[in-house]
Amino acid sequence: MQNRRDFLKTTALAAAGLALAPGCSNIHLPKGDGHLHLSFFPYELQLRHTFTVASYSRTTTPDVQVEISYEGVTGYGEASMPPYLGQTVDSVCSFLQKVDLGQFTDPFQLEDILTYVDSLSEGDSAAKAAVDIALHDLVGKLIGQPWYKIWGLSAEKTPSTTFTIGIDTPEVVREKTLEAVGRFNILKVKVGLDSDVSMIEAIRSVTDVPLAVDANQGWKDRSKALDEIFWLKEQGVVMVEQPMAVSRMDDNAWLTERSPLPIFADEAIQRLADVPAMKGVYSGINIKLMKCTGMREGWKMAQLARALGMKVMVGCMTETSCAVSAAAQLSPYVDFADLDGNLLISNDRFRGVTVADGRLVLPSRPGIGVELL
Repeated sequence: MQNRRDFLKTTALAAAGLALAPGCSNIHLPKGDGHLHLSFFPYELQLRHTFTVASYSRTTTPDVQVEISYEGVTGYGEASMPPYLGQTVDSVCSFLQKVDLGQFTDPFQLEDILTYVDSLSEGDSAAKAAVDIALHDLVGKLIGQPWYKIWGLSAEKTPSTTFTIGIDTPEVVREKTLEAVGRFNILKVKVGLDSDVSMIEAIRSVTDVPLAVDANQGWKDRSKALDEIFWLKEQGVVMVEQPMAVSRMDDNAWLTERSPLPIFADEAIQRLADVPAMKGVYSGINIKLMKCTGMREGWKMAQLARALGMKVMVGCMTETSCAVSAAAQLSPYVDFADLDGNLLISNDRFRGVTVADGRLVLPSRPGIGVELL
C-alpha cells in the first residue's frame, strides 16, 4: 500500500504538468523532503497602453512572482503593486524573506499556514496574497482539481468580464473602444474628472454595449454625483464603483440610498473585517486578492457579503494570468467580474483564464489553472 507521501507525489505529478521558470538563479528545484519551499523574484509588468485613473497614470506595474514547491510539485502566485496600495517590490521581498514555510510539512493545512503568514505583519496584503495564491495552486494540483470545483462552483456560471477603458482624450478612448468592440459584452470606464461626459460620449459614438463606471473616489459633490449617475443610467451604465472618497461614508451612503444604479465599494473595502461596515453604505463590494491577502479571505468575504444581502464583484489589479486566474476561481459566485488585468499587459508569463464571447472561460487544469508559457 502506498504511504501518504508517495500517493500525493504520484497523484500530483499525474495531474499537473510541472514547469519551472528557466534561467532564474533564485529558483531552485523542489526538494523531496516533505517540506514546503518558497522562492520569488521581481517581474515588472509592461502595459499595452498608458493607464490613467482619477489620481495617476502609469505605463508599468511592479510585480513579484512567487513559487511554492512540495514533493516535486510547484504552485504559482504573484504580488502586483499599483501605486495606491502603498507597497513596493522591496517591501514585498522583505516580507517574503521573513516567511518560513519550511516549518510546515502538510500543504493541506491552509488555515494554519496562512494564519501564520498573516501574523507576520499588519499590512503587506499583496505579498500575503502571493503566498496564498501559490499555496492554493499547489494544493489544487495535489488534489487534482481546480479551485472552483473544490469550492463547489460551476464553470458554466461564469459572468462576462468588463474590459477597462482608462481616462484619455476622446480620440484615444474611441480607439481603445474599437479594439474592445465584439470581444466584450460590458466595458468599464474610468471617470472622476471633468472629462466624464466626453469619455462616455466618445464610447457611445462607437458602441452601445452596457457600461460600468469607476470614479476611484474622484467625485467631490454628492448632489452632482447623483445627477451624473442618473445621466449615466440613461447612457446604458449598469453599476458605479467607489464614487466618493472612502472617508466620506455618510455621503456614499446618501448616494447609495438614492442611486438608480448599484454602488460598489472598492478602495473602501480591504479585508474580511471590513465587510459588515459596508452594509448600508454601498450596494456591494469589490473583492481584489491583492487587497484582501488572497483566495482564502476572498472566498470568505464573498460568502459574508452574500449573507448580509449585498452584491459581490471580483476585480483585479494589473496582473499576469496567474493572479487573474486565481481571482477567476471565484467568478461563478459573483454579480460582476472585472478580470482583465492580464489583457492589459504585453509580457504575461502564463496561460490561464480566457475570454470567449465576452465571458470568462475557466481552465480545467488543477489549482488556479495556469501553466507557464
